[in-house]
Formats: sequence, structure tokens, C-alpha cells
Amino acid sequence: MSNVSLKRRFISITYDALLLLSLIFLGTIPFIALRAGEAVESSSMSYKVTLVLIAYFFFVGFWFLSGRTLGMQSWSLRLINYDNTKPSFMSCTIRFISSIISWIPAGMGFWWQIIDKENLTWHDRISKTKLHLEEKK
Repeated sequence: MSNVSLKRRFISITYDALLLLSLIFLGTIPFIALRAGEAVESSSMSYKVTLVLIAYFFFVGFWFLSGRTLGMQSWSLRLINYDNTKPSFMSCTIRFISSIISWIPAGMGFWWQIIDKENLTWHDRISKTKLHLEEKK
């Protein structure tokens, strides 16, 4: 059972979104430089793939290496498996993909936590991972 409130999840997501936006900004600079300062085509497949890879390595990298992103660290959250162990790289990847699925229908995968008997989201269930609120030391 997850002991993390939906509010705490969303606040952590907001922190991470700000960090991710700065990384996306940095990742966009080379595309602008290659186009001599002109706008990047929104239909550019290489640009879209680059943005997804930036997000993927941000989340999966932090989750796998330390169990938490910087936003999660700020709010004392840690990603763990159901058995309270560190998630594998594959579990983190599955969580990343299933988190996107959770957002697609107006965030329904997140709102699901409100009615779930174990307080879990869709991506918690799909990846067999959960967020854990750590005690302040």
C-alpha cells in the first residue's frame, strides 16, 4: 500500500516538471543552432525523439540510480518495489511508459489513486512499484 497522498505526488511532479523544462530547453538549443536561429519544426521526428529521450533519461535515470527524482527528494518520496526493494532498470522503464499512459485520459491513471483500495495509481500497479513517504530524520 502506498502511503503517499495524491497532493504530494502532484507537488513533486510540479517540481520535476520545472527541472525537466530546463533540460528540454537545453536540449532544444542544438536544434536551433543547426537551423541558424530559426524555429524548430514541431513535426521534426528527431526533435520529438530527443525530447522523449530527455524525459526518459531524467526519470528512469534518477529512479534507478537513487530511487528518487529531485522533486521526489524535496518531498521525501522514494520509488520502491512492492516488496520494499530497489526497482530494476526494467521496472523503472515500465513505470515511465505506464506513467505516460496514466496521463493520456485526463490524468485518470493518477486520479485512480482516490478510489484504489491500496492507494495506488495505474502506473504503480503496471510497474509493480510504488512511492514511499520517508520519515524525516
